[in-house]
Amino acid sequence: MAIINSVKHTLQQHFHIKDLGHMKYFLGLELARNNNGINISQRKYTLDLLDTTGMMGCKPASTPMARDTRLLSTDGKPMDDPSQYRRLIGQFIYLLNTRPDISYAVQQLSQHMQQPTEVHFAVAMRVLRYLKNSPAQGIMFPATSTLQLKAFSDSDWATCPETRRFVTGFCIYLGDSLISWKSKKQATISRSLTEAEYRSMAATVCELQWLTNILKELRVPSIAPALLYCDNASAIHIANNSSFQEHTKNIDLDCHFVREKLKNQLFRLLPVPSSQQLEDIFTKPLDYKPFQINLSKLGLYFIYPKLKGGGVRYCIINLIGPFSIAN
Repeated sequence: MAIINSVKHTLQQHFHIKDLGHMKYFLGLELARNNNGINISQRKYTLDLLDTTGMMGCKPASTPMARDTRLLSTDGKPMDDPSQYRRLIGQFIYLLNTRPDISYAVQQLSQHMQQPTEVHFAVAMRVLRYLKNSPAQGIMFPATSTLQLKAFSDSDWATCPETRRFVTGFCIYLGDSLISWKSKKQATISRSLTEAEYRSMAATVCELQWLTNILKELRVPSIAPALLYCDNASAIHIANNSSFQEHTKNIDLDCHFVREKLKNQLFRLLPVPSSQQLEDIFTKPLDYKPFQINLSKLGLYFIYPKLKGGGVRYCIINLIGPFSIAN
C-alpha cells in the first residue's frame, strides 16, 4: 500500500489525476471484491451482446457446442452478410478475457471467418444460448494462495476433419488462480498422438517461461519451479530421455527446448490420469456432465444466482461471502 501511495503522489506532482478508489468497471470488465478475493466478469458486456443479437429471450444451452460437432468449410449455404458473423466472433474473442469455457468453441468458429455459412452461424447462436445460461460467470482470484505456477497440457486426436491437425490446449494457474489458457490448432500435422502431445507441452513450457520472467520482474519472492502435468506417458518419457533421437526427428527442436528448460529446473514434469486432466474443455466439445466437471475446476464463479422466473439478484453464492459489486 505504501508503494501504491508513493506512485500516486508522484503522478499527482506531474499530472492532474483523480483517485476513483477501487476499480469496479473498466472496458467491459466488472470487478467484485471481498476479503476472500476478487471476481472478474463481463456481465453487462454479455447482456448487451445478447440484447443486440436478439437472443435475450432464447432458451439457454448447457454447453457451448454439441458433442461430436465438426465444422467443415463446405457445411451449409454461404451467408448473405458475412460481416454479421465476423462481428459476432470478434465479440466472442473479447469475452475470452473472462470466459475460458468458450475457448474451444470460439477457436473452431474463428477458422471460418472468411466464408461463414448458415451452419457456422447456427453454432455461434448456440454459444449465445450458452452465455444466456450464465451471463455473469467470471474468474475468481483468491486473496490467499501459494505463489507457484501449475500447468496442464493436452491435445486432442486429429480434431480438424479437413486438415487433420491436432488442437493444443493448456491452462496455467498461479496458486489457485487461473491466469493463462489456450486452445489453438497446431501449425503442422502430427503423425502420432505423442508428437502432438509433445508440441502442446513445448507451447506450455514457452508460456511458463514467459510467466516466470514476468514474476521475477515484479520481484515476486521465492518462485518455486512450476509444475507441469501431462497425461501422455510417452511424451513424459521423451522429455526425460535424450536417447530417442530417431523417433523424435519431427519434433527435434521442441525436444531440445523442453529438455533444456527441464534441466534448468524451470518446471517439474508430473504425470496425471486422463480422468483428472483439465484440458478436455479446451480441446474438444463435451457432454454436459464432463463439461461441468472440467468447468468446476477452472475457478469460475457465477455471482448473480438465478431466481425463479428468470430474475437475478446481487449476492454471492457457494458460501464465498458478500461482495461489493458495481451497480
